Amino acid sequence: QVQLVESGGGLVQAGGSLRLSCAASGRTFSGYTMGWFRQAPGKEREFVGAIIWNGGSTYYADSVKGRFTIPRDNAKNTVYLQMNSLKPEDTAIYYCAARFLAYSTDPGSYAYWGQGTQVTVSS
Repeated sequence: QVQLVESGGGLVQAGGSLRLSCAASGRTFSGYTMGWFRQAPGKEREFVGAIIWNGGSTYYADSVKGRFTIPRDNAKNTVYLQMNSLKPEDTAIYYCAARFLAYSTDPGSYAYWGQGTQVTVSS
């Protein structure tokens, strides 16, 4: 059974940094894309970024490009979302997700989801 467990959320001041973790288990993730999404109150879930498990190619939404990165630790089966220069508009629940093969920005195309972790950025 696939499990994705996020951690690392919290409260941070604008301009600060946070690192979220997504620990994956239950299968080999070779060939999978690991995505990060976020959902603010009253808004739809939106794509933040993704990493291809094989090869490590990464993709980012324009709103976070240059501020967020997605490193990974293959030995720990864990991907991260390193968030720098945080802004109040980054406040949301952040989710990691997994889908087989090519990356997608469509949350509906991801088969597996974590429970989410709250990130709050104060001004």
